Amino acid sequence: MVKLVALYKHPEAHEEFDKHYEEVHTPLVEKMPGLKKLEVTRMQGTPMGGDAKFYMEAAMYFEDRAALDAAMSSPEGRASAKDLMGFAGPLVTMMIGEVAREN
Repeated sequence: MVKLVALYKHPEAHEEFDKHYEEVHTPLVEKMPGLKKLEVTRMQGTPMGGDAKFYMEAAMYFEDRAALDAAMSSPEGRASAKDLMGFAGPLVTMMIGEVAREN
């Protein structure tokens, strides 16, 4: 299993960001072919009680790297990427990882 991870810095306008993410971006992501699971986490803080460096994390799971690559190059993947850069480009850091262990 492979996942595409998006880490988002804190936006200036949380409500606007959340509204766009839920109403526009998430439906685009969910249309990506081969997507097995979308997991979104809004950070609450750190174990030591401080503020979290990031606002939110989104993890998109795919069967393997080939499935992820195919999803990213699909029309749905390109639409999702275009939207992401339009509303969160300066806020997002993207990474690809292989799931090494699941419980």
